[in-house]
Amino acid sequence: MSVTAPIVAFYDHALQPITALAWVGAPISALDIAGALRLALILRQMRELFHKEHLAKTSLATSRVKDGQSEKVSVQVVPSEQRSCVRNFAASLLMVFGGEAVVAPWLGLQPTFLVSSAAPMLFLSACALVDLLPTVPELSLFTELPLSLLDGLTRALLLCNFVPPMITTHTSPAVSTSPYTMLLTAFIAANAGPFFVNLFSLLQPTPMATVTPPELLPYGWTATDLWIAPLVTGLYATLTHAQPFFAHLHALLFSFFSPFGLAPLSFQYATPGNPDPEGVVVPLEAADARAVCVLVLSALFGLRAVRAFGSGIAKPGPPLKGLVTDVPMPVLTASEGEELEKELAARVAGAGKGGYTRITPSPSRELSRLTLHRSVES
Repeated sequence: MSVTAPIVAFYDHALQPITALAWVGAPISALDIAGALRLALILRQMRELFHKEHLAKTSLATSRVKDGQSEKVSVQVVPSEQRSCVRNFAASLLMVFGGEAVVAPWLGLQPTFLVSSAAPMLFLSACALVDLLPTVPELSLFTELPLSLLDGLTRALLLCNFVPPMITTHTSPAVSTSPYTMLLTAFIAANAGPFFVNLFSLLQPTPMATVTPPELLPYGWTATDLWIAPLVTGLYATLTHAQPFFAHLHALLFSFFSPFGLAPLSFQYATPGNPDPEGVVVPLEAADARAVCVLVLSALFGLRAVRAFGSGIAKPGPPLKGLVTDVPMPVLTASEGEELEKELAARVAGAGKGGYTRITPSPSRELSRLTLHRSVES
């Protein structure tokens, strides 16, 4: 296929193990390294974003008149703690292997991180390297949109190379032929890691605490990363006839769309009169089907970036009222602190009457889940 040929050729070169690393028993490719660095970068960007939001909350100032003079006072909403590299490492490993750790025991399989240390060491090294950088660019449309292609290339490895063989090669026929098991496995493998990272606040500057993950908040189910996993795995299984159900589904879709010329990815056998519906439509090669999934993933990730960051050229809005970040804040006495806490509680109860409240959602829930998902599986 001419459309997917460049992607297939890219995979052929990018997935070749690096000789120096393969010699020491670590079959790591250039695409693996790129995916690990991408994950480490987005995790640091999210940590810095949450840190800025935390500073904005702790800098919430209330004007009080004392002795005829106006002064600014600060009320700390949630205390922060010193960041530890071990916590960053734990977040990275949980992000990558959290989904596999959940589904592998139920399928009777050994998780890859228990069999080989190559993948864990790769992601830990990438995390340490990115954390050593003096600064990283902020999340924006101009950084996320070009990286949508890389996200599509690495996510396709998980949804096309990792999940389907895990199911189709299973020793139990009830598992190997079940489309529900395949889609559910893809859903959990791609989303369990970010779910636990958000659940335990591993990226927040505050102490670890259980909070409601974005997926369980109102309209959290609309997040792209949540539903894209079963969709793309189902697409790959349909194009490759990974299971009998998907072979029948491919034939059904072909019979529906081909009269309108909307089935360019499929064609019939030379004997279309075959009564077996699986013999009507030719399955795609695994490499071509994966390339199609890359195009779909990259397009959806690009739309996600545009939706999360807008046009990227809009002027920044005016600063929130009541936020003071460059004014010295005097220390309050105990009585003054109690009065201000009551005043702040009243403002929060007012649900946004001219001020920032603790229950105010972030500008984009999609941002809180922006590629916080497994980038690559070795």
